[in-house]
Amino acid sequence: MSKRKQHHPEFKAKVALEALKGEETVSELASRFGVHPTMIHQWKRALLAGASGVFERGGQKTLEVDEEQVKDLHAKIGELAVANDFLASKLKPWTGK
Repeated sequence: MSKRKQHHPEFKAKVALEALKGEETVSELASRFGVHPTMIHQWKRALLAGASGVFERGGQKTLEVDEEQVKDLHAKIGELAVANDFLASKLKPWTGK
């Protein structure tokens, strides 16, 4: 039994755009790119559904910052820095530095 082929998003976009151009039939595109016509229809539908998101206000979405997690991570960094300094000072007599 063979695995299903995983196509890269760039490839899917290229095929879907070719389908939107309408210069070739879906069957011709399927044979040219080596995919099933149903996949081309799905990729074309997905491209059309997501196209409006490109023009939404605000451009790309900003990352949401979890302030509580940032505070915890800063505290952990401080703890690790103190532990590192402590261990480095305890190691000095053995290394001769």
